[in-house]
Amino acid sequence: MESIGALSKKLSDYLDPKKVRQVNKAYNFACEAHSGQFRSSGDPYVTHPIAVASILSSFRMDEDSLSAAMLHDVIEDTGIPKAIIEKKFNRDVANLVDGVSKLDKLSISNRTEAEAENLQKMVLAMSKDIRVIVVKLADRLHNMRTLMYLNREKQIKIAKETLEIYAPIAHRIGMNNLYRELEDLAFKVIYPKRYERLTSAVKKNRGGQKRILNKIQKELSKRLLDQGIPALVEGREKHTYSIYRKMKERHRSFEEIMDVYAIKIIVDTPENCYRTIGHIHNLYKPVEGRFKDYIAIPKSNGYQSLHTGVVGLKGFPVEVQIKTQEMNDMAENGIASHWLYKSGDKSDFNPQIRARRWVAGLLEMRENYDSTEEFIDSIKTDIFPDEIYVFTPQGKIIEMSSGSTAIDFAYAVHTDIGHHCRACRINKRLAPLSVPLESGQTIEILTEKVPQTSPAWLNFAVTPRARNGIRHYLSNLKTSEARKFGKKLLDQSLTNMGIKLREIEKNELRKVLKNIGVRSLNKLLEEIGLGQRVGNIVAQQITGFLKDDDIEHKEIVPLEITGSEGLIVNYAICCKPIPGDSVIGHFTAERGLVIHQERCKNILSVREDPQQCFPVNWGKPSGRSFLVQIKVIARDEPGLLANLAAVITGLETNIASIQTMDTNTEIHEFILDLEVSDRTHLSKILRKIRTVNNVVSVTRIHDWEMRQAAALH
Repeated sequence: MESIGALSKKLSDYLDPKKVRQVNKAYNFACEAHSGQFRSSGDPYVTHPIAVASILSSFRMDEDSLSAAMLHDVIEDTGIPKAIIEKKFNRDVANLVDGVSKLDKLSISNRTEAEAENLQKMVLAMSKDIRVIVVKLADRLHNMRTLMYLNREKQIKIAKETLEIYAPIAHRIGMNNLYRELEDLAFKVIYPKRYERLTSAVKKNRGGQKRILNKIQKELSKRLLDQGIPALVEGREKHTYSIYRKMKERHRSFEEIMDVYAIKIIVDTPENCYRTIGHIHNLYKPVEGRFKDYIAIPKSNGYQSLHTGVVGLKGFPVEVQIKTQEMNDMAENGIASHWLYKSGDKSDFNPQIRARRWVAGLLEMRENYDSTEEFIDSIKTDIFPDEIYVFTPQGKIIEMSSGSTAIDFAYAVHTDIGHHCRACRINKRLAPLSVPLESGQTIEILTEKVPQTSPAWLNFAVTPRARNGIRHYLSNLKTSEARKFGKKLLDQSLTNMGIKLREIEKNELRKVLKNIGVRSLNKLLEEIGLGQRVGNIVAQQITGFLKDDDIEHKEIVPLEITGSEGLIVNYAICCKPIPGDSVIGHFTAERGLVIHQERCKNILSVREDPQQCFPVNWGKPSGRSFLVQIKVIARDEPGLLANLAAVITGLETNIASIQTMDTNTEIHEFILDLEVSDRTHLSKILRKIRTVNNVVSVTRIHDWEMRQAAALH
């Protein structure tokens, strides 16, 4: 148990006497405030604030953070108001204490609403001063170290909070030393037997592996010394919970987890990091795919290092990390290392700046949630994203969750850019908005003046920010806004046909609305604005009725489609219609008008319902491509697939995907997705494929059930 005298001596190593006196003043204030209060261990309560301040001193935190550590339970436990703390100390100390007090209420009990509300307070506190979360994490670490004095139920509750909320946040802001200890302490409490068995297995396994590891360390040290690279080479055993997590995620036994040990090499300069990696790969065989350059592109929490995997002595696989001392301090202490290195770094990779950007992103995201339950789910998943890195046209790096699409990118840049997005260029080439992005790509978003937000985007938007931005926008199109937006869309469509809505006589309009199946013009405009009806389709219906005097008995005029309608007309993935097919339109609230083949089984039950289905015809060719699926059965021969691909691409057709199935040793079955312009184009392709040697048959797959049967065949 550390005394205030010992702590003051430690602080005097890096703080001037005036600042140390402020911390001592905070200690005296805490002693008075907590007088008569004791911890579950029986120790005076003030021993806890001293311990928290001591943890912070190892990060060389400033005097305001240390004072807040001394006072962090004063507001909550003694009722002393924030104003008194501000008067006695300063505004920063008072705000830090207030922020930590709010986080003290954080809970992951079954009351999800209360949990989410507290998480929101946490985010708000973090956005004001990142030191709040550093103080809170130190507080949680000391509580976890002294958990044995509480009853089992409380131990489990606090350990789960630590594992689900605090440890991931410590990892997200790069405080890896603290993160590892929090995870291991929580693991030990929640699963004591598993912890005991695993630590025992690691200890038993340690001897033989450590000997090999020591030899590898000596070899590396000698090689780097010979090359004139000053380096510290040390071995590191992975913490217990990370080994357990890896076993669980990969469904492997302890014996199958090879990288329990790692080697860390600390050199003097970033240049020597790259020189070192070359010497390592000369000395040992590198494992393909294991090299990662986090110096050129750091992780979102500021982490920088070179990673590689090599096969060492006796085939022993080793993970190696190479970094400078500053990078190492960043890796261990993350945000807290900002106080270790006050270099004035204002770059995007400064950990404080990056952490603030992350917090600001969560804050903006929070405003777009309809319920606090959605927010809690998203903030938990957002803490641990698998990341990709893409570039804006100006060369700025944007970090995204793995699997993100151009729509996610648009919303990541700015919510308004997301709403107004109409198309994208990936590496200067036009691409679908739904294509998953890859690291290193340059993404350009093309926008329109009016919002383009579509419910269809929810089919491929993956990030919480994009999905909630889309939902928020659509749900907030209030009745008046929806009518206004719907009127604009309908007016635009009618103007293209030489008609003005205001010039239609009331009696005629009433009959038109009755035939369309809507009770009033306002209701029609509202449905168009909310995406429940499509503006240009309604315009086609209106003009069709107005061409005949007897409007009430007028047959519905088929709508002409060309394929150039963009997001307002969609093509069913179940039957994949192409120009030349007999088709029918199906209204859906989620996707507007969806075009199906007439024979499609999915719309048989609603085909005769004029509220749900609408006749459509193909108009003039638009020049766009449509996806179609074919099945090819052929006898096996060398180069068969290459011959098929050559024939298809020779007819100016792109192959979107190929699935191969062996029906027996001699016969192959291929399912191909092709991009075609119409049925005539498809017929040419089918005829050409039939001329390929050893092709037994080639047929078009028309519907989802046939595709499923083909896949299962």
